[in-house]
Amino acid sequence: MKFLQHIPAWLKNKYLLTALVFGVWICFFDDQDIITTHFKHKHELHKLEESRDYYLGQIDNTKKELEQLKSDPATLEKYAREKYWMKKDNEDLFILPEIKQ
Repeated sequence: MKFLQHIPAWLKNKYLLTALVFGVWICFFDDQDIITTHFKHKHELHKLEESRDYYLGQIDNTKKELEQLKSDPATLEKYAREKYWMKKDNEDLFILPEIKQ
């Protein structure tokens, strides 16, 4: 028991040791620890920024397409025929499935 005499009194305090162990546990071993959470949030932020850029590009493309549809009646007719399978009264419409290679 001689080695216990050389330990400072503040290291023998059970409350301080408990708080220290709790702090280390929270910082490094818990599911919501600082290190893992930081990298997980950084990765999630990167994915969200990529999806934001994708959707902003899609919005720009849709706006351009809308302007073309508003300005050109031939484009509007082509769009209606291709997307919604619209036809004139005296026409027959044949829909062929796409063949993927």
